[in-house]
Amino acid sequence: MKQTNENISTTANSDYTECNGHQDDLIKARKDSDNDDAATNTSSSSSTNLNNSGLVSSVVANPNELIVLPESSFNIRIQSTGLDTFELPVTSSELVQEIHQVLMDKEETCHRTCFSLQLDGIVLDNFTELKNIDNLKEGTLLKVIEEQYTVREVRIHVRHINELIHSCDLIDLYNGSNGYSLCMVNDITNGDIASNTDRKKAAETNGFDFNVPEYLLPSQKDILVTPLFTTNNKSRPLLCLKVLSYSGWNPPNGSRKLHGDLMYLQVATCEEKSFHITASTKGFYVSQTTEEKFIPKPVQPKAIFHSLVDLLNNISPIFKKNFAAIQRKRCTKHPFERIQIPCQIHPWLSPRFDHTVDYFRAEDANINKLGHEDHIPGQVRDWNEELQITKELSKKTLPERLIRERAMFKVHSDFVAAAIRGCQAVVDGNIMAINPGEESNLGFDVKEHYKDFGGDAAAHAAPTNDLQGVRALNTIDLEGLHTLGTAVVDYRGMRVTAQTIVPGKLSLL
Repeated sequence: MKQTNENISTTANSDYTECNGHQDDLIKARKDSDNDDAATNTSSSSSTNLNNSGLVSSVVANPNELIVLPESSFNIRIQSTGLDTFELPVTSSELVQEIHQVLMDKEETCHRTCFSLQLDGIVLDNFTELKNIDNLKEGTLLKVIEEQYTVREVRIHVRHINELIHSCDLIDLYNGSNGYSLCMVNDITNGDIASNTDRKKAAETNGFDFNVPEYLLPSQKDILVTPLFTTNNKSRPLLCLKVLSYSGWNPPNGSRKLHGDLMYLQVATCEEKSFHITASTKGFYVSQTTEEKFIPKPVQPKAIFHSLVDLLNNISPIFKKNFAAIQRKRCTKHPFERIQIPCQIHPWLSPRFDHTVDYFRAEDANINKLGHEDHIPGQVRDWNEELQITKELSKKTLPERLIRERAMFKVHSDFVAAAIRGCQAVVDGNIMAINPGEESNLGFDVKEHYKDFGGDAAAHAAPTNDLQGVRALNTIDLEGLHTLGTAVVDYRGMRVTAQTIVPGKLSLL
């Protein structure tokens, strides 16, 4: 057996993010918040009327208070390239960006990333709420328009396709990579959603299975660890491609950039064929380039595909078959298994997996992106500023409170993810010590402070107590009271406390 991810466990500083712990504080905070809302609504004098449209409006005594209308639900129609028009239920408070995410998760449109939504020829802003869009109502048709690629969009597209190919691989769930965590829903449902026949059979037996596993019988002397693993890891994963990587001919030279070349890819299919693919502003096409010679001309007949999946479907029948099967399997999973979660679970035990080739995994392991945001290349995020700005957002009305809670949850989740990467780099010795004369590369090693006050046990317990204090202050949520972003990470037998930098301190590091 091996220990996955070197036994990472994290605990965050607020009731918004908590890993490997209970959610009692979060539930209590939400109940207190609901009680505050109820008290506020009771103390305010207002009357309720029903207008002609059926929406409830509040006539508030205070003219300066914002009138809040309840959100409405309706269906819109989506028209995408190569697909029939389909309906999509939405609410008036959703953002256009959320429709983008739904289309990138839907089985038929999941492989499209570089597109815009247009209404009557007008491009919709991703951060606009649907209720603020004119002429958007029940049955409105939104068109999915393919846009031209940039280098950034190509990278996002290729990585997204690679994630879709490996979306059913359990090793990423055990390792906690890309924000995923292990889920036992498939074990409970035996890997499939129960059909009508299965429901009838379960109803006849009252839903009980009377076959007790042998390892639970009293006569067993050995206690097995394997039942703790998922039962579906015995299934053989489907192989779409043997190799999908960036080509050694990157980057394009000046003359090829003028022709629209953005990036070069190399693909080895399961049919034992190798292809060099050119990513241009208009899409992807197969070129005549080989391992030894660079020939940028496209193969004949020339065909440009806006999606890399469409091109791979055209050149590899095995990819077309297996990729469709993987997406069908992905879409039958529970939503908790399909989405990335901020409160990750890092298991201590893992079965032994075969080590496979993944050039993108190798790139992530060898490129130092510590402190940099993946989608904002070259820019370092100021965590303390982001945390304090989101805390200062207005929370007088329900929509404002929802926006504030969502922003705080997002920033805290990103901070915890960055703290995990930083603690791993520090403990692994990939970051030099602040003071070159010190052996430890930790910012401040406090284990000697507790030498006469409990030793290692006290040094191990103190960070958790400090974290509980910070969490209690955040739960109070007093106006003008600010705390540092704090996370406690257990990694390779060490407990590391990660905090945001105080303004004006260590600003040159």
